[in-house]
Amino acid sequence: MDKVILKDIEILENFGRLDKDILIEICDKSYKTNFHRGHQLFMERDVVNNIYIVLSGKVSLYKISEEGQKRVIFILGEGSIINDVIIDNGSSSVNCEIFEDSVIMIINKDELLKLMEKYFSLTKVIIESMTKKIRRTYRQLKNTVPLKIEKKLAAKLWKLSKDYGIDGEKGTVIDMTMTVTYLANMFGCSRETMSRAIKVLEDKNLIAIKNKKITVINRENLAKYFKGM
Repeated sequence: MDKVILKDIEILENFGRLDKDILIEICDKSYKTNFHRGHQLFMERDVVNNIYIVLSGKVSLYKISEEGQKRVIFILGEGSIINDVIIDNGSSSVNCEIFEDSVIMIINKDELLKLMEKYFSLTKVIIESMTKKIRRTYRQLKNTVPLKIEKKLAAKLWKLSKDYGIDGEKGTVIDMTMTVTYLANMFGCSRETMSRAIKVLEDKNLIAIKNKKITVINRENLAKYFKGM
């Protein structure tokens, strides 16, 4: 565990607009730890006394169905507050797994609440984080209407390319390792079903896959496809 320093958080989108004095107080109450891919940060129904914030890397929030099927809810990247909803003292409603090697900032929940009582601007950051997750959940609920899996996949890849895309030779590369199994977990379907959906998008020249990295060849064409245009 290492001490969080000012430059760790002042570059983060959520916290960068806070006054320096507030950031220094947050640093004084926090520490950071490196976690490797696959590490379980917390489990559903755990009583979690810390708030976790992604300084670098990515984590996934997921649920396990009664049938034992893993369903990924969110992938969160740099600057994301992972478990802001546990401020209500309830147990965790989701599982959290490190998606790729990450540096996670950790602050005790009670210490954060004291700072939120002291600084409204910090409270606003937390509220905005929760609001963003709610909006993403609404979009996901909208996408649960009957659609072919390949169109649902196209919509998800378009969003991931927007959030985590980098320029590549053939288009926008989603900067994360995406296995067929993990994509299947996102939609609660079998690997075979997901493999067929991927092939549909590849055959339409909408995506390309190399070394477990997905390239969206043309984001506009991908959007037209899942919107049925």
